[in-house]
Amino acid sequence: MGLKVYLSGEIHTDWREQIIDGAQGLDITFNSPVTDHDASDDCGVAILGAEPNKYWHDHKGAMVNAIRTRKGISDADVVVVRFGEKYKQWNAAFDAGYAAALGKSLIVLHGPDHQHALKEVDAAALAVAEEPRQVVEVLRYVLTGKLPG
Repeated sequence: MGLKVYLSGEIHTDWREQIIDGAQGLDITFNSPVTDHDASDDCGVAILGAEPNKYWHDHKGAMVNAIRTRKGISDADVVVVRFGEKYKQWNAAFDAGYAAALGKSLIVLHGPDHQHALKEVDAAALAVAEEPRQVVEVLRYVLTGKLPG
C-alpha cells in the first residue's frame, strides 16, 4: 500500500523537508503548495495581468494557487497541515477544513502554544503532532504497522 500525502501550511521553516527526508524508503508520494512566498503572492498578476488594488492582486494569486491546492488535497490519502509559530495561517486552517470536509485523513502539526486556538481543527484531525518526526512515525506505522524504535 502506498500513500499520497499533501503537505500544507506554514512555508517559513524546513518541516516539509524533515518529513520527506524522514520518510525515505516508505512508499509515499508527497505534494505541496508552491512554497516560494513571492511566487505564491504574485502568480496571479504575473500570469493574468497587473492589479492596481492590493485586494485584487491577492485575490488573483489566491485563485491561481487554489487550483493546485484543491487538486493536491483532493488527490491525497493523507493531508498534513502545519501551523507555524510566527504567522496567523488562515490558509492552513482553510486547507484543514477543506480536507476534513472531503473526508481526508488529517494530521495537524503545531506547537503547544496553539492548542487552544486550534482545538476545533485538532478535533477534526486523526492525529495531532508537535514535531515533524511524529508525522513520519504516524506515516511509517500506517504503512508498515511498526512502532518507533
